[in-house]
Amino acid sequence: MKAKKSLLLPLAALLSMSAVLAACGGNNNNAASNTGTPAVNSSAAPTNATASNEPDTSKEVKLKMLLVGGKPADYDKVFGELNKKLKERINATVEAEFLDWSDWNQKYPLKFAANEDFDLVYTANWAYYNDQALKGGFLELTEDMLNKYAPQTVKNMPPVSFDQAKVNGKLFMVPNNNVEVNDKVILYREDLRKKYNLPEINSLESYATYLKAIAANEKGMLAYGAKAGDGWKWHEMDQATLEQHNDWNLVDMTLPLAYKMDDASGKIFNIYDTPEFKQLLTYYKDLSDSGVWSKNVVSNKNDVWQDIKAGKVASYAAQNLGTAGSNLAEMRRDNPSLEVAIADITPDKKKIAAISTQNGMAIHATSKNPERSLMLIDLLQNDKEIHDLTMYGISGTNYVPEGDDKYSAGPAAANYTGFSNWGWNSQLNRSDSSYPKEADDIFEKWQSSIYHFPLETFVFDDAKVKTEVASISNVMLRYSIPLEYGLVKDLDKGQADLIKQLKAAGIEKVMTEMQAQVDAFLTQQK
Repeated sequence: MKAKKSLLLPLAALLSMSAVLAACGGNNNNAASNTGTPAVNSSAAPTNATASNEPDTSKEVKLKMLLVGGKPADYDKVFGELNKKLKERINATVEAEFLDWSDWNQKYPLKFAANEDFDLVYTANWAYYNDQALKGGFLELTEDMLNKYAPQTVKNMPPVSFDQAKVNGKLFMVPNNNVEVNDKVILYREDLRKKYNLPEINSLESYATYLKAIAANEKGMLAYGAKAGDGWKWHEMDQATLEQHNDWNLVDMTLPLAYKMDDASGKIFNIYDTPEFKQLLTYYKDLSDSGVWSKNVVSNKNDVWQDIKAGKVASYAAQNLGTAGSNLAEMRRDNPSLEVAIADITPDKKKIAAISTQNGMAIHATSKNPERSLMLIDLLQNDKEIHDLTMYGISGTNYVPEGDDKYSAGPAAANYTGFSNWGWNSQLNRSDSSYPKEADDIFEKWQSSIYHFPLETFVFDDAKVKTEVASISNVMLRYSIPLEYGLVKDLDKGQADLIKQLKAAGIEKVMTEMQAQVDAFLTQQK
């Protein structure tokens, strides 16, 4: 579910954006100029490398990169071209392994636990960055290393981005260099809303009205494409209906602990033990009883977006604006007979600007080639030819470049998409020329509602409570998931059982430890 300190300037001001859109799931981000930002201040981040500090690339190396998402059909073609260029530039080649979306959550930490042989890896604040940084899974990236092996990254990255990516004062990833907003939107079949003369979707209530109407009238179609069987510990709507709706911020996605964004004291509370959660359970149970999603939701592994394109599902939630905008453009291109639209169901709430760790690349702590790995990251993010190739595929086939900063879909666009190449999002990103204006309009509106708060970059260190955290995660999967998807008949009993099991798992000990860390963090900010 998500993304320091009052002295940090808003990223929008730092990056001088013009409708910049980024996504944790889509190649639709707008580009700024190729020049990047001024060289960073040496007191805050790495400084520029000197000419006498050139790296040694005399020995050819083969790198392995771990990415999240399905392997694209044109992987061999694209990476074949990439390796020709890498051989020329840094005397290296790279092979990628893909962890499919259906089970990446389980496989990702196992790769580190088994100390498998790989060099680079996608990571994010929602994809084990803090966890592996604290466990020693990632290599610390020192100022000297960055200056020598990633000079263009040092030149172009705003200092605040490096600062935000530090864990306990140390840097373990090269964060992406692009602007994002954390808030989630919904995508839905607008033609069906019109067909049944339903109200505009702009709230939890109007969305429920839409979903129940589709469930009641469109036989053979699911109103909502839910997936609860991939290890995710929350209802997919929770980011909008629970966090955004209440202006809360979750401390760590593996724990049901949050704080109110405007609470200067940073008081931690158990989300499950709140009146707001109790009320939300009634909302979800009503949707479930109305047949909005499948009763087999826990075992569903379908690709929800493909089901929407095929006319089997009417809506999804829990997607960032960039992904939803890309999907809308894709539908208009591939199946214009189905009219889809985007809606913000918490339009009047505070919006959170994603910190730089929303996407990034790290180096495995046991990599045999950390220097060349860092050089590769530098090229992926800052070399326009390599950035275009790895972000969009083969020119003329997977995409058609339009000038320096836009592109349109090529005849084989679908053959190179759907994985975490957004780990090297940067100001070189092109914007999709078909990207919908309504998505841009939502993003522009959000800029006036971005809220910065003292705990924006707080990272919880669970070293003292690892056993309890693991137990709590298991409780969430066993008790919370069926409860939130309306599969438990007695909501009061289900909530009471959930809270009881959390207490037995040690949540009070975790809350005490977390509160102590929050208090210390806030004290340091004064």
